[in-house]
Amino acid sequence: MIIAIDGPAAAGKGTLARRLARHFGLAVLDTGLLYRAVGLKVVRQGDDPSDAAAAAAAAQGLGPGDLEVSDLRGEAVAAAASKVAAIPAVRAALLDFQKNFADHPPGSAKGAVLDGRDIGTVVCPDADAKIFITASVEVRARRRLKELRDRGLEAIPSRVLHDMKERDARDAQRHLAPLEPAVDAFVCDTSDRDADAVFAAALEFIRSRNISG
Repeated sequence: MIIAIDGPAAAGKGTLARRLARHFGLAVLDTGLLYRAVGLKVVRQGDDPSDAAAAAAAAQGLGPGDLEVSDLRGEAVAAAASKVAAIPAVRAALLDFQKNFADHPPGSAKGAVLDGRDIGTVVCPDADAKIFITASVEVRARRRLKELRDRGLEAIPSRVLHDMKERDARDAQRHLAPLEPAVDAFVCDTSDRDADAVFAAALEFIRSRNISG
């Protein structure tokens, strides 16, 4: 059982992915962390995240420990991740990792939930269920602002909104694997829905596919 969840930043993908994984006994992978880890490695090396050679080298050398560092959730890292994600060599290097996770989930998991931006369209086009989670950019910016402040980080509302709009544009306009719903995806707008309502809607869709565990 493979569930693909895609959508822009702060739409609620991760929350839904973790909840579905617990409900169905599946492994979960936040694929965005892979790109964040690559972006952070490039920045820490003093290179530009838009430098294709530097980003590709960082992706090819990515190890499990790179996903455990504490700085992966920062906004600067998110921006770097969006830049490296537009580089074909980076996406190629990380594609096998993601496909292998889906095909061979760790432990005793009965399948996997992967959340990202091209899971249903590129990574797992044959996923049993594809869900695209979205929300207005203003709502998502407010959520990200609260998340940052809850972590004790200073954040300026106008800057968070600006950065999110820039990232949305990069993700949607990149030539390779642009952010868009798969043609057979269930599209869920979370702007006016809480986590319980989104989970209920996702469960109803998955059950309609006759694949529920």
